[in-house]
Amino acid sequence: MDKETKARLGEIRQALKKYGFDEALGQTAKSKIRRNDDETINPLLDDEIPQKLRLMLQDLGTTFIKLGQLLSTRPDIVGEKIANELANLQDDNPAISYDLVKKIVERELHGNIDDLFEDFSHEHLATASIGQVHEAKLITGERVAVKVQKEGITDKIDLDIRIMKYVANRADKLNSNLRKLNLPGIMEEFDRSIHKEIDYNNELMNMQRIELNFEDNPDIHIPATYSRYCTSKVLTMEFIDGTKLSDVYQSNSDEFDKKLLAKNILDSYLQQLFIDGFFHGDPHPGNIMILENNVVCYLDLGMMGFFDEEFKRNLSELMLLFVDQDIDGLINQLMYMDILDYDIETRTLKRDLNDLFGRYFGVELNRFNGVLEELLNLMQEYGVILPNEFVTMARGLSMVEAIAKNLDPEIDVFASIKPIAKEIAKQRVSPKKYFKRKKSNLILYEHMIQALPKLLTRTIHKIDNEELQFKFEVDITDKVSIIALVSALIVGSSVVSFGPRVFDMPVISLIGYIIAIILSIIGMRKFVLK
Repeated sequence: MDKETKARLGEIRQALKKYGFDEALGQTAKSKIRRNDDETINPLLDDEIPQKLRLMLQDLGTTFIKLGQLLSTRPDIVGEKIANELANLQDDNPAISYDLVKKIVERELHGNIDDLFEDFSHEHLATASIGQVHEAKLITGERVAVKVQKEGITDKIDLDIRIMKYVANRADKLNSNLRKLNLPGIMEEFDRSIHKEIDYNNELMNMQRIELNFEDNPDIHIPATYSRYCTSKVLTMEFIDGTKLSDVYQSNSDEFDKKLLAKNILDSYLQQLFIDGFFHGDPHPGNIMILENNVVCYLDLGMMGFFDEEFKRNLSELMLLFVDQDIDGLINQLMYMDILDYDIETRTLKRDLNDLFGRYFGVELNRFNGVLEELLNLMQEYGVILPNEFVTMARGLSMVEAIAKNLDPEIDVFASIKPIAKEIAKQRVSPKKYFKRKKSNLILYEHMIQALPKLLTRTIHKIDNEELQFKFEVDITDKVSIIALVSALIVGSSVVSFGPRVFDMPVISLIGYIIAIILSIIGMRKFVLK
């Protein structure tokens, strides 16, 4: 361990001790046995823990603040109280000087800042622990915002993550109370997340991708990007001059059509979730601006969620079951999605879900507010660690619903969700989807046919050299048994007429013929050639 790592580890130990977490992390089985009965068994039951945790992470700086922000999105792991407290973490640091900004920009963009920009403000617009933003003007005249990553951030983050992983592994081994949280797994997820965030190329690609998704929607705007002025440490985008969403809430001006804004924000987010499968991971009001003519602009696209086609369809079906309050279907769908284990105690889970639906929905279901958080907490009680994208989706949808309700209290969220979810769920059984699968299967079968001669040659060679053995219930020393088995395979394969086909032959038949050929070769080797 080098001096820098030792020094940083010392700082972390002091912070743990200052806020009382050293005892929690170092609680071994032996220490618990020696503990007196009147002593507190679990320090993490302290009501002040959420606040202490937030203050400690704040003291430890950038990497730990980012970890806290990640955990604030995972109430299923840390609980609702801690998640809510960590949402108050402030990601701000003193700004770096213009001279240092100039040095970074010129190094990254390989040129003199005065040649690259017609104007570059010496004053920052905003600052955070990782980077800060300056207003500028390109030589070609476009007004832009330039995000510049602070010097040395990557090295600091890498050092902290190494230490975090060490602490997480040690805590997982020594503390049974923390083991169920899977701290090593959380750290692996955080490692991937923060390295995506500090690579501005990732945010650039996100912005370009989501811009394409909404290119035909005049009601949604994504800031334009300028790739020529972008690197992993510098991101140059269109300068957005709009109205903060919080100001729109308070406005009584005719300039804003709040009902239209509520609908457009909700519909655009549902498109991201159920149509595109690529969605804003943190759509809080500060990341949404309102432009002229009630155009919605999404900002800060570094944190995005992604669903593949299969998960998107499964999620759509899950939402339909959720809307219909179908408890049995909901549990079965969660099992099918590998979120719930098949051996879970379903009787008590059904009871708890019925209580949850009864408390929130009553006769008519028209809101998410609160119910998704309760569902995540319920999953935590059953020891279920939900997929990160699922939790990000639930949190994002709750945020968007709150925004829509603030703009239009009468908006019915599920009236918008249900038709989209139904349409996506239908795709599972649509003819178009079947033919798409058939096309991909034909390509696979073609590859199988092309590989068949080589496979048969290798198989015969291995049989000849006694490197391959087959075990059957029948006695293969009996000639009649082999002849009967081969004949059955040939006849059975000949009468099959269903399933995918290759060169007008059912694949099942093809496999049967291949097995019959192999058995015939075995018989010939055993009874004719020897």
